[in-house]
Amino acid sequence: MTSTLSGIAQRRGLARLCLSCALLLPGTLAQAITTVTVTVTVVAPPPCVINGGGTLEVEFGNDVLTTRVDGNNYRRPVPYSVQCSGNTNNAMTLELQGSGAAFGGSNVLRTDKADLGIALFITDANVPLPLNTRIRFTYPAIPTLSAVPTKRAGGTLTAGAFSAGATIKVDYQ
Repeated sequence: MTSTLSGIAQRRGLARLCLSCALLLPGTLAQAITTVTVTVTVVAPPPCVINGGGTLEVEFGNDVLTTRVDGNNYRRPVPYSVQCSGNTNNAMTLELQGSGAAFGGSNVLRTDKADLGIALFITDANVPLPLNTRIRFTYPAIPTLSAVPTKRAGGTLTAGAFSAGATIKVDYQ
C-alpha cells in the first residue's frame, strides 16, 4: 500500500512541477492584442477614351490592285486618338487585340478574304506591331500606327471588298 501511495504522491509532485514550469515560461500562455491602423489612399487612374468612343476605320480606297498587294504598297496611317482626363503624363501600354492571319508575322491581322491580311506597324520606330502584345508608351505621346495590305506568299487574291476587325486597348502601368 505504501508503494501505491508513494507512486500517487510522486505523480502529483511531478504534475505540480510541470504546471509550475509552464507558468514560468514567458509568453507561451500570455497574449497581447493590439490594433493596427492602416491608412491607404487609392488613386484611380483618370479615364481614357479611344477615338472619341467611336469606331476606327482605315480606308485603303477603291484603287487597290490585287497584283500590287505586297506588304509595302497601299500603306495607310491608323487614325486613332487617346484622350485621358486628369493627370496627363502617365506610363501606359497599348495593345491591338485581334486574330492573326495564318501567314506572315505576328503583326498580320486576319481578314475575311483568303490569302489577304493587314500588316500593322509602329510607324515612329518602323517596326511591326505584334497582335495581342502590349507596347509601352508615355501619355500623351501616343505611338503612331500604320496598316498595309499583305498577301500569303504564292497566294492569289480575288477582287472585292474586304474587312478585318481588332480592338485597341490602353492600360495604365
